Amino acid sequence: MRPETSSKIADLDATVTTIEKVMDLDELDARVRELEQQAADPSLWDDPEHAQEVTTELASVQARLRKVRELRQRVEDLPVMYELGEEEGDVSLADAELAELTQAVESLEVTTMLSGEYDAREAVINIRSGAGGVDAADWAEMLMRMYIRWAEKSGARVDVLDTSYAEEAGIKSATFIVHGEYMYGTLSVEQGAHRLVRISPFDNQGRRQTSFAEVEVLPVVEKTDHIEVPDTDIRVDVYRSSGPGGQSVNTTDSAVRITHLPTGIVVTCQNEKSQIQNKASALGVLQAKLLERKRQEEKAELDALGAGGNASWGNQMRSYVLHPYQMVKDLRNNYEVSDPQKVLDGDLDGFLEAGIRWRMAQQNGE
Repeated sequence: MRPETSSKIADLDATVTTIEKVMDLDELDARVRELEQQAADPSLWDDPEHAQEVTTELASVQARLRKVRELRQRVEDLPVMYELGEEEGDVSLADAELAELTQAVESLEVTTMLSGEYDAREAVINIRSGAGGVDAADWAEMLMRMYIRWAEKSGARVDVLDTSYAEEAGIKSATFIVHGEYMYGTLSVEQGAHRLVRISPFDNQGRRQTSFAEVEVLPVVEKTDHIEVPDTDIRVDVYRSSGPGGQSVNTTDSAVRITHLPTGIVVTCQNEKSQIQNKASALGVLQAKLLERKRQEEKAELDALGAGGNASWGNQMRSYVLHPYQMVKDLRNNYEVSDPQKVLDGDLDGFLEAGIRWRMAQQNGE
């Protein structure tokens, strides 16, 4: 085996060992046994909501254990793969496994960095078109597609709660939930302004256009958060759902707009079939916004006391250039790629990992 290959395998082994220590596999094993005992109790389903929480957590912890143990086994199998490959005079399969395993271990290492209070939760994503007219509305829709494609590739389910279509093309705004463990922690690094530079398909003179869209990422609110929204604090308006170009989606007043009177926050939902479902979804998004507002206020108080450090990321966080050259660049950590179409098709993992590592370095004062 080549010395550089042996060194890479040793580095992988050390990284997996660190991950195992951080995850505390013994503690996770104990938690699995505890949850299995609860799941085996016939009376568990007397409370279906609690039963769902138990079974969901059990599946999640089992999956985490299985993933790290599979990676450990693959690392231990690598030297054998190289030995067999060298005997046959072809180590290409072993090299491919080393490259794939390196990426998988690095990805899991990044996940262990997600230790924030809300990082393990699902994510609510709001996208709004900014400066740039019809190009900005089109750009907002491209971003929505990018995140949905990434979620599909990651095996995560997406529920679109609301889409406000622009008159000529694209969308004014959209709100959707990405379901799955650690989706908020993973996607929270996407928050900020995204800039697109391209030849405008809406300009008959073929001029270059710069347009902006804003991405907001919020954690899904859980019952333990105690975010109460009194009925007296909200105004609920109902209206008919509409699609692109004003085309009617249904003929009943099922769409819901909720205005939070103390803050002026407005949330809409029109993608569910009933007014009751839309109101429940809109209230959930409103609670997520209020939770984020509360979190930011608490952070501001800590920063004022000198306890928060420098956690300001700036507003414009990424540029996507399609003309006169091809590039996507994160302006916070300088991570960049030269294939914008691949990124827009949902290949975001490199940017997400670079963003999480950058945030960790910022928090550590590096």
